[in-house]
Amino acid sequence: MKTDHFDLVVVGGTPAGIMSAIAAARLGAPVALVEYHDHIGGMSTSGLGKSDIENKAVISGLFKEFTLRVHQYYIDKYGEGSEDEKKCRVGYYYEPSVAEQVFMQMIEQESGITLLLGWQIEDAKTESQNLVEAVFKNRHTAEILTLKAQVFVDATYEGDLYAHAGAAYRLGRESKSEFGEPHAGKIFFDHDDHLFLPGSTGEGDDNLTAYTYRLCMTDDPDNSYVLKQPPPGYDRTIYLDYLKDLEAGRLGGPKVIREGHGYYPAHFNTILRVFSFAEIPNRKYDVNINPRAVAFPFPEENRNYVEADWEQRANIFQKHRELVLGLVYFAQNDPEVPADQRKMANAYHLALDEFVDNEHFPWQFYVREARRLKGKSTLSENDLNPEGSTERSTIFPDSIITGEFPIDSFPVTKERSVKDKVLEGYICLLPISPYQVPLSILLPEKINRLIVPVAASTTHVAYSTIRMEPQWMGLGQVAGTLAHLSLKMKGDTNAVPVPLLQKLLLDNNQVLTYFDDLDADDKAFQAAQFWGTKGFFKTYKAELREPLNANVLNQWMALFHQELETDEERPTIENGPVSISDFSQLVFQLRKKYNIEDTAELAPSDWLYHSREDNLPVLRGEACQAFFLLYFKKMEERYFLD
Repeated sequence: MKTDHFDLVVVGGTPAGIMSAIAAARLGAPVALVEYHDHIGGMSTSGLGKSDIENKAVISGLFKEFTLRVHQYYIDKYGEGSEDEKKCRVGYYYEPSVAEQVFMQMIEQESGITLLLGWQIEDAKTESQNLVEAVFKNRHTAEILTLKAQVFVDATYEGDLYAHAGAAYRLGRESKSEFGEPHAGKIFFDHDDHLFLPGSTGEGDDNLTAYTYRLCMTDDPDNSYVLKQPPPGYDRTIYLDYLKDLEAGRLGGPKVIREGHGYYPAHFNTILRVFSFAEIPNRKYDVNINPRAVAFPFPEENRNYVEADWEQRANIFQKHRELVLGLVYFAQNDPEVPADQRKMANAYHLALDEFVDNEHFPWQFYVREARRLKGKSTLSENDLNPEGSTERSTIFPDSIITGEFPIDSFPVTKERSVKDKVLEGYICLLPISPYQVPLSILLPEKINRLIVPVAASTTHVAYSTIRMEPQWMGLGQVAGTLAHLSLKMKGDTNAVPVPLLQKLLLDNNQVLTYFDDLDADDKAFQAAQFWGTKGFFKTYKAELREPLNANVLNQWMALFHQELETDEERPTIENGPVSISDFSQLVFQLRKKYNIEDTAELAPSDWLYHSREDNLPVLRGEACQAFFLLYFKKMEERYFLD
């Protein structure tokens, strides 16, 4: 048995784990990144060739860096303006092998990261509720390795590390009554009209969202791996109801076609609609399994997966692999599939140059939801607003990133609704407005020195929006950044002042608060995001270039004083517009009140957009920026920041 020591151990080479390791390493921490498979990247390198993000302005940071690197790869390889460069959609669409190459480049550029592949977690040890070590077994050699660290990140899809550490978690669905969520529990939901169907009870249970594999296929004959025989255990009767779906029109197109969601009109009302194709570069396709068909055979096949041992999990991997390959073989070869549609299906095959050490089949199981941490708080559907809301969703003072993907849960059981409209538990792309994600859902109730960016503390419904890889890359960056700050506090993940974490995330291009009208080049870009977590803005409009009025200023001042934890008498401004002169005087009073030194960092030129007459109105963004500079100047003094 071998023992190694690191400042930070990240378990899970998922996109979140990778970004956790990179964020911490760039800030100076020695990191071990441990992955079960012999590859890194989770779903992003295992068939999920498109970034599930609707609004690209919502998530930035290391995820944005990843997309820029992907885009540069296609420019370098195929040339700017080429067909493949266009198909990568500025780096948001990619081949699995390209994503893995980019991730590896990012890791290799950080000397502080030690990458350990092929290690499965076996145990974890806590002392006085502090996680202190994790034990791993090499899948190839059976060697045992103990890793000790001051801080750990559980970036596994399953929440395996925190389960071994004894953290509390949820598994399955909450009832509608537990959190008062409209879409919780047992549900039949019309995916076209977003209406509840008969049979929806809202009862909770221990069922899981269906798992599948995500394929990378090609229409290039020279790069095709053709299935010449069915997989082991093939049973065509499993798939025969797809022919009923075809006949009933359930393999047609959606009521509303959403760009980038795998809708390929040429496949509508054919057997190929059992899949969802999204075109990616190099004549390849990200191929999902379409859950709209009631013949979809995957629900309940993952039962007992999460709590299973590694041997049992391997059996479930194999069962799902056979189900997926069996579906491909059925579409291409079954005599009851119309001949013209079989011909169409035979235009697509597994890509010969992908997953070359796994018979061209993806190595990562698509675990859409497993354990969900019981954290210091729980994100629920009640913290999300429907798309188009003007009022903000829940404002979290400890917001560390924003989310935006629709509520999207794959079917949970095989039970069919009346008239075979949908499978139970399927909630398809229910649009929501951008929302804030609080730090507290990443931290266990009791276990310290552990951060959980993937299997975090949410309800089943909320998890179906937060579970997207771009979101997890952002949360991974948060985890690595928090780990760095907690190392300065002897590994205490609960002791890090939230504003310091928020400021460091902003400095590294993360988004804490989304606005419809905020320009990334605005001088007050960081300030608006920070104060957006403290209640300055009730809507999605920042209106930073609008004049500031006294009512808003007094509200902002109250929140500013509250953040500095004072109940002393607060200076206020009389009703009406606020001039630059009046606001400058207020800044002077606040500096004096809080003993903030008169430094160059607090000069008017640092908060004004541009110099102008003192009697002109001060703008909302200028006031925001001034409060931001004042606040963090005080934080520097309070926490002795360098």
